[in-house]
Amino acid sequence: MINWRDFYVSNPQVCGGQLCATGTRVFITNVLDSLAEGSTREEILASYPSLRPQHIDAALVYAAELAREESLLPVAAL
Repeated sequence: MINWRDFYVSNPQVCGGQLCATGTRVFITNVLDSLAEGSTREEILASYPSLRPQHIDAALVYAAELAREESLLPVAAL
């Protein structure tokens, strides 16, 4: 499994410290939102030409890591 930290960084001097793809101003949330909306990898890469396919993989690894952390916390019942 790839390390998402190799592909995303948070720098207070860039985009207010939002987590961005290394060397770009593309937020990880943009990539994850695009995937959630059903965009294909090819569509995401076309929309954000500065991204590489590994950025998409790394965003998914990041989301999976967050989901594992969330499972440690109780989710409020509706």
